[in-house]
Formats: sequence, structure tokens, C-alpha cells
Amino acid sequence: MEWRLLDGLPADGVRELLSIARRRTFSRGEVVFHRDDPAESLHLVARGRFAVRVVTPLGDSALLDVLGPGDAFGELALLLPDARRSATVSALEESETRSVYRDDFVRLQRSHPGVKDVLLRLLAEQLRRATERVVEAHYVDADTRVRRRVLELAQAYGEGDGAGVVPLTQEDLAAMAGTSRATVNRVLREDERSGTLELGRGRVTLLDPDGLRRRCRSGSS
Repeated sequence: MEWRLLDGLPADGVRELLSIARRRTFSRGEVVFHRDDPAESLHLVARGRFAVRVVTPLGDSALLDVLGPGDAFGELALLLPDARRSATVSALEESETRSVYRDDFVRLQRSHPGVKDVLLRLLAEQLRRATERVVEAHYVDADTRVRRRVLELAQAYGEGDGAGVVPLTQEDLAAMAGTSRATVNRVLREDERSGTLELGRGRVTLLDPDGLRRRCRSGSS
């Protein structure tokens, strides 16, 4: 398994990091950790997909992200000794991670200082993603945000051509796009009529990725 976030880092540092990582498996629906749990380990996703969720002020569970092979989560655990989890992460399917515990990481740094570059890379990637979402929320219209999430998720779930089935509800898509379920339903119905996707119960099947990308460009503000 290769993690794209580790690309370009010194091979010996990556090798040493993976040498202390522990294999963990999760069944569908199993919670990896809850929000506010003590943070003690970083997870590198080797197989399957994970949902990152938070509870809104109204008490609803909102999906923030879906992470798959090559992604990572929980990196703050390696940075702050008293850190708490900021979200709840659960497995969407049979999944597997390589878990790096903070105490093991601290010991490894003493003999291999270069492994800290791995942590810096992970933090930089998280900051980049967060910045992009903030900018998007302020300057991109809701219709385009919905279509972008469908494209991203289809890529994560599908094959190399970008087509695929997104097995998420419209409520989940609304949370990820930062809009209402009514808006998601309207946008998806329009795209279904255009032939770019097909709606099913609790899923969206992307049929024409290029067509949906064109609709993103034409709908952007």
C-alpha cells in the first residue's frame, strides 16, 4: 500500500514510520473513535473507507468527509500530548488502517528526526483542504459545491475514469456541500435529466463525469 501523502519524503523515514505502525481492522459501521476521545494515534488508511462526522448545534450528525486508501486521519494525536478528537470517525465498509501511536512516534523521532517531516506533510495537507473548503463556501455557489462533492466521491468510490456509485444519502451530500437537502435534491434531479447521473435509494451513480464537470464550470459564480 502506498500513501500519496508520504510521496517525496525520505525513504528511510517512511520505512521507519511504517515499521512502528500497527495493523488495525474495522467492520462496517464500527467506530474508530468518538469526538472528544483522547487522541493517541494517527491512522493511515490502507483499505476501505471512513466517514468523518460531527454533531451540529441542533443535535444532528453531519458528514464532513469520506476518507479512503492513501488518506490519513488523526494526525493531531502525534502533535499534542493532551489532544482530543475533533470528530467521530467510523468505517463505512470493511476497512483497515496502519495506526501510529504517539509514544511510539516520539521514541522514533529520537533516533530518526526526519520522520517529523511526515507529520508536517500531513498537517500541511489538512490545512490545504480546510482552506479550500473555506474559500469554496464563500465564493462558489451551492449547485457547484454539490456537483464537486459528487465528482470527488465518485472518484473515491469508482475506477480511474471517475465514474462510479456514491453510496451516500442526500442528507450526507448536503452536509458535505454545506447546503440543504432540498438544494441537493434539486441539483441531482437536474443532473439526472441531463443524463450525467442516475439516482437510486441512498445512492448516486455518476454516468458522465466529463458532463458533470462541464455543468460545474457553467454553474460556478
